[in-house]
Amino acid sequence: MSNGPTRPGLETCAFNIVGRSSSHFTRVTRIFALELGIPAALRVVSDLTSARAADYGGNPALRVPSLEAPSGVWFGALNVCRELARQSPCPLRVLWPEALDQPLLANAQELTLQAMSTEVALIMGSLGGGELPVAHRDKLSASLRGCLLWLEENVDAVQTALPARDLSYLEVTLFCLFTHLEFRGVAPTAEYLRLTRFSERFADRASAQSTPYRFDPPA
Repeated sequence: MSNGPTRPGLETCAFNIVGRSSSHFTRVTRIFALELGIPAALRVVSDLTSARAADYGGNPALRVPSLEAPSGVWFGALNVCRELARQSPCPLRVLWPEALDQPLLANAQELTLQAMSTEVALIMGSLGGGELPVAHRDKLSASLRGCLLWLEENVDAVQTALPARDLSYLEVTLFCLFTHLEFRGVAPTAEYLRLTRFSERFADRASAQSTPYRFDPPA
């Protein structure tokens, strides 16, 4: 199954994920593609400072990932994962965010996605030698740490409370978030012992082992 990187203009699959091997949102979609049995090539966005929507699969928000599919182009990780599931030949039980109908589970999903977005803001704020205003950077860092502390305290209860499933958007996003923190050096993870155990268990999946974070070479 193809889930490796290609350069722009070299797509050979019916499904192309437009993103980066170093992106946690992109990794979410690549894991879903592998779990769902969808051959999907990674079309690498070579320059994240680009202001051209065409470089992001046409996404006017200038964000990754997007999915180029026979049905059209889908923007954003959740939309991409839903379309992959619709096209999947595998009868998996997928647990989506709207099925999380109790505060513990819904809040876990919200804080995971918030932490992912906050981490992106911290990373993008340092690109090109720039520097975020101190007060803004400190608030983002405090927000990220607050999310992680809550998730650390509740991750075991969350997994117990999740309904029966083969795959859940919550667990995939949480795994991609936590493993991304150390990869990008945004926050130390050693103190989060429960999250570490969760990530180690999830890392046993073939889809996780096939999508390690890496920096794509320049175009």
